[in-house]
Amino acid sequence: MCSLQSKCLRSTSLFCFNPTGAGGWSPSDSDHYQWLQVDFGNRKQISAIATQGRYSSSDWVTQYRMLYSDTGRNWKPYHQDGNIWAFPGNTNSDSVVRHDLQHPVIARYVRIVPLDWNGEGQIGLRIEVYGCSYWADVINFDGHVVLPYRFRNKKMKTLKDVISLKFKTSESEGVIFHGEGQQGDYITLELKKAKLVLNLNLGSNQLGSIYGHTSVMTGSLLDDHHWHSIIIERHGRNINLTLDRHIQHFRTNGEFDYLDLDYEITFGGMPFSGKPSSNSRKNFKGCMESINYNGNNITDLAKRKKLEPSNVGNLSFSCVEPHTVPVFFNDTSYLEVPGRPSQDLFSVSFLFRTWNPNGLLVFSNFADGLGNVEIDINEGKVSVHINVTQIKKNRIDISSGSGLNDGQWHEVRFLAKENFAVLTIDGDEASAVRTNSPLQVKTGEKYFYGGKKISEQNLLIHSFQGCMQFIHVDDQLVDLQAVEQGKLGSFANVTIDMCAIIDRCVPNHCEHGGKCTQTWDIFKCTCDGTGYSGATCHNSIYELSCEAYKHLGKTSNYYWIDPDGSGALGPLKVYCNMTEDKVWTTVYHDLQPQTSVGGNSLEKLSVLQLNYSATMDQISAITSSAEYCEQFISYSCKMSRLLNTPEGNPYTWWVGKANEKHYYWGGSGPGIQKCACGIERNCTDPKYYCNCDADYKQWRKDTGMLSYKEHLPVSQVVVGDIDRPGSEAKISVGPVRCQGDRNYWNAASFITSSSYLHFSTFQGETSADISFYFKTSASDGVFLENLGNTDFIKLELKSAAEVSFSFDVGNGPVEIVVRSPNQLNDDQWHRVNAERNVKQASLQVDQLPLEVRKAPTEGHTRLELYSQLYVGGQRGFLGCIRSLRMNGVTLDLEERAKVTPGVKPGCSGHCTSYGMYCANGGKCVEKYNGYSCDCSKTAYDGPFCIKDVGAFFEEGMWLRYNFHSPGTSMKDLVSRTLLSSTDPETTATDLNLNKEELSFSFSTTKSPCVLLYISSYTQDFMAVLVKPSGNLQIRYSLGGTKEPYNIDIDHRNMANGQPHTVNITRNERDIVLQVKIGKIDQDIYKYNTPGFTGCLSRVQFNQIAPLKAALRPTNASSHVHIQGELVESNCGASPLTIPPMSAATDPWHLDSGKVESVGILLSSVIFSFFLCSGVIAVVIFTILCTLVFLIRYMFRHKGTYHTNEAKGAESAESADAAIMNNDPNFTETIDESKKEWLI
Repeated sequence: MCSLQSKCLRSTSLFCFNPTGAGGWSPSDSDHYQWLQVDFGNRKQISAIATQGRYSSSDWVTQYRMLYSDTGRNWKPYHQDGNIWAFPGNTNSDSVVRHDLQHPVIARYVRIVPLDWNGEGQIGLRIEVYGCSYWADVINFDGHVVLPYRFRNKKMKTLKDVISLKFKTSESEGVIFHGEGQQGDYITLELKKAKLVLNLNLGSNQLGSIYGHTSVMTGSLLDDHHWHSIIIERHGRNINLTLDRHIQHFRTNGEFDYLDLDYEITFGGMPFSGKPSSNSRKNFKGCMESINYNGNNITDLAKRKKLEPSNVGNLSFSCVEPHTVPVFFNDTSYLEVPGRPSQDLFSVSFLFRTWNPNGLLVFSNFADGLGNVEIDINEGKVSVHINVTQIKKNRIDISSGSGLNDGQWHEVRFLAKENFAVLTIDGDEASAVRTNSPLQVKTGEKYFYGGKKISEQNLLIHSFQGCMQFIHVDDQLVDLQAVEQGKLGSFANVTIDMCAIIDRCVPNHCEHGGKCTQTWDIFKCTCDGTGYSGATCHNSIYELSCEAYKHLGKTSNYYWIDPDGSGALGPLKVYCNMTEDKVWTTVYHDLQPQTSVGGNSLEKLSVLQLNYSATMDQISAITSSAEYCEQFISYSCKMSRLLNTPEGNPYTWWVGKANEKHYYWGGSGPGIQKCACGIERNCTDPKYYCNCDADYKQWRKDTGMLSYKEHLPVSQVVVGDIDRPGSEAKISVGPVRCQGDRNYWNAASFITSSSYLHFSTFQGETSADISFYFKTSASDGVFLENLGNTDFIKLELKSAAEVSFSFDVGNGPVEIVVRSPNQLNDDQWHRVNAERNVKQASLQVDQLPLEVRKAPTEGHTRLELYSQLYVGGQRGFLGCIRSLRMNGVTLDLEERAKVTPGVKPGCSGHCTSYGMYCANGGKCVEKYNGYSCDCSKTAYDGPFCIKDVGAFFEEGMWLRYNFHSPGTSMKDLVSRTLLSSTDPETTATDLNLNKEELSFSFSTTKSPCVLLYISSYTQDFMAVLVKPSGNLQIRYSLGGTKEPYNIDIDHRNMANGQPHTVNITRNERDIVLQVKIGKIDQDIYKYNTPGFTGCLSRVQFNQIAPLKAALRPTNASSHVHIQGELVESNCGASPLTIPPMSAATDPWHLDSGKVESVGILLSSVIFSFFLCSGVIAVVIFTILCTLVFLIRYMFRHKGTYHTNEAKGAESAESADAAIMNNDPNFTETIDESKKEWLI
């Protein structure tokens, strides 16, 4: 604690001081140019500051800034949370408000600048500063001298290094220290464009296969002549680089761990005996203190003259301060300085730095109304506009430079005289821009910098925001301290002797490689090509797993996934196999199958490296969240032993995750040095536990699956027994395949309102994202919350239709609410995504619009939490929460729920939300972790019952499905007892037909043919035919009629190679049918020669799928009889072989889903027929098919026939279609014409 005496204090104007503590400082004028300054006599480490108002008055400060300095000049504002910090002050004159600094500062001088004060009084202040003494040895480097530290031994070989120092400089370039070895190792720390660059190489080889050079850049604006602290900690290839409390972790390139340096390490520059390529690097110019190299105090050794500096330059032990006086401009500032009027030479020069692409730099009027000069920064270029009033061409424009809004110091020199002007940027005379346009110059009296005062209230728009120094007018350096004291010129809202520029991109808040750009007040992240989105590129644009893609309705394919979401791991491309109930995720590598090793090899070991399409960390993220993983491995051998005996040293092993060696093989497990045959006891030679260990001269093989996922993936296979004559081996390693996603279905059910789960404190200081699913029937409840002293974060269901995201980072509570048009307590799954970062906060529920709240440009940005994280909330939630992820980490709700009263692991009722994905009649089945689709009663396959099951039929081949089981007598079949049988294939469901549905898809290029034939115990039948003309015909015969009914659908040729889908529906009232295999009607045989050639798929009769029963072995397979060889085909989804018709000319094209229905009344039966021409043509195959079905007895009943087709089909040249559209007596026509001529 410092006791402040009056002699230590200085201010802009009078202050009152009383030794007893009464009174305080109160300036004569209360405006924004007042300050109170404290001089501690020497440098102190300051940790806190406290303020009071003036004693017994209405005078107190409500907000202030703190500046600090070593010299009483070149002030630096205190920064916190990436901003120039404004401290909250007092609310009355008596109470003390203390602020502990987020990070201590070291300075001799402290200046308090009031920003706001009590409106009913004036500025009044009493202060107390807390801290402790500080002392350090300082070395001044003049830009020439170099300080070497020579090793006791000529060589220094280190596994660990710790190098620390502090520096300050006003130069943007310079080598801080450098060391190198003759083997090529080196370490260099230097400034480049006022940023810190560490170059390190622990070793490379001459062949170039090992490249050890590593370069890391950090920091910005380090040429501000303020102290900056550096700590470099190295252990092998792992580096921690700390600059001003900001730590950067990285790992060096190459494979070596030791740093080999020769002779010395030099501070302040490169050694003069260095390599020629290093001569271009500038030496460091500035001050260093507390230099420590691996425990050696370099500054102390130098001060005690134990080190010998180079002969060039001067090394001193006090810091030399520069004589520059910077001036800081905001967007309402201007600086007016006088010039020498009526001169015929106009000359200005200055240095500036800014982040803004536009702004006014200098403005001055010529004398005698000759015009004016305006110098701007315009889109990163410096532009000069000379307005001349005496000539017709009244404006001269020149510009130079580019990208000058990069925050670096840039020098501008502009000179104009009669008929000549020149603009030079950064002293580059070669690129200076000149003009010889007609020009008359006579300088004016005033020069405005940063803005122009038009009147007492107004300034020019596009004022400059940034810093300037070395301002020259008419070749004279402007005395800015005289300006500050009011002795020269005038100014408004500028700060002299301070440059308060901030690099908002350091540290970079743009995550995952996002590019940061900035203006003076804000920064922006460009996320293009990163795989992430959002204000700070925090959110992955990809799903977390293949499981997530499946539940978006995706099919098997390659997809990008991001296993840790917003975490550090990047996205990777995998193959998602969704053909099974469980989803398989596959990651491939580059090792070819059956890779040969050995064969007269002179090497005792052969190492096969597997390079995957993902990093080991990415694959580990997949295996960790998977339910099961496997990787196939195979060893084919000829006189090449594999594992030896369980007690012996193995000849071959594989390397898995974490670079661990494993001595078991596929089909075995960890700790068991055996192959699969050794476990199953069926090896070729029973004395061994691997086939290859028998050492036969014939080829043998040991194969199997590696399924201990904690060891996967295989990264190397090392083969040992290949150096004997005749020894050969072949290695195959399959891709890594993982099944399921435990994180996606990780859920907990909260069954009491007082129950909750607790986890460790959420770490989301500057960036936080939270996502989860919930379902509930309650109208409100807290999903989760985490508290700090005053900070907090909370997500809750506020009402049945509102979700709230609220938090406080120190600027006051913020709440974002999403209101849903539908109730959210509908016991359906709903997804919540919440995010907070330094730029904004957002909340989204399901697919509702994203609600966004911008963060304040100044204020606190760090979320500081201390309590445990409560899931379910201390105020209670009733329902389920699933897949809770916070900053890319999934919380294991199920595991915690197992030991928490009132909470159960898992959650039922997934089918209520996801049952809609089970298509084509598939049934949703509840599971502990999710759901599955039961496709057994459909003609489809796959996880969502959307995969067609089809087959090729060749000539002479047919398939028959018997409704009754083999061996069932007809007497039993027709008995009532049989109808109640427990046999699922012969129950009343199959035989008692209240509703019949028949559907299938076909494609063919041959006609005529029979597609389907269904017969009954009587002579009734139904057949679907393709006539010789290619038209489709439905033919059926019912009891009591002599001739069958024929319905022709001849709008187009169906034998065109494209797939067509047919659906036939019959409704009947309270009917029980007795069915058997009947004989095929003789008239149908005419269409069965030479037979059906084509493709059939997704054939279904009610709940019977004959093709699927034949191709997918089930209990129903015993009902199937096949003539010939049945070959499965995806003919329902083949690529086009002929171009489809355009929508304009296709009479079958569905226009916006509008369908016309045409009805025909028939006696005895109701049929509804739907025909759709597919746009996907199939490869033409030659097949023959006769499908024999048993159909129930059909009673006579009034029926209707429908054909659904697009508008425009009305003009088709179909006789039947014309009759159906126009002839109301079409029923009688069918009855009178029961025979048809077949062409």
